[in-house]
Amino acid sequence: MFDKMKELLDIKKKAEELKRKLEAVTFEISSIDGLVKITMNGSQEVQDLRIQGDLEKDSLEKALKDVYNRAIKRSHELAAQKMKEITGFNLPGLT
Repeated sequence: MFDKMKELLDIKKKAEELKRKLEAVTFEISSIDGLVKITMNGSQEVQDLRIQGDLEKDSLEKALKDVYNRAIKRSHELAAQKMKEITGFNLPGLT
């Protein structure tokens, strides 16, 4: 029983370490047309959003959707990478 508790505490420590590492990592993603740029951290929190030029509503919506989805995908890749660094193995579904 004590072994299981120790194992659970180790998992909790690793999860907290992963959370700290993801919060510390930031990255920028631009929309395909380059008119919208989002800065996000590994915990999927938007840090900054930049819109260049004068965009029509439809173009802006399309660019925002594109850049946000690409940023979320990148954050998932970062989470999988950090998880592998901490635990030494890949978790299915994170990439």
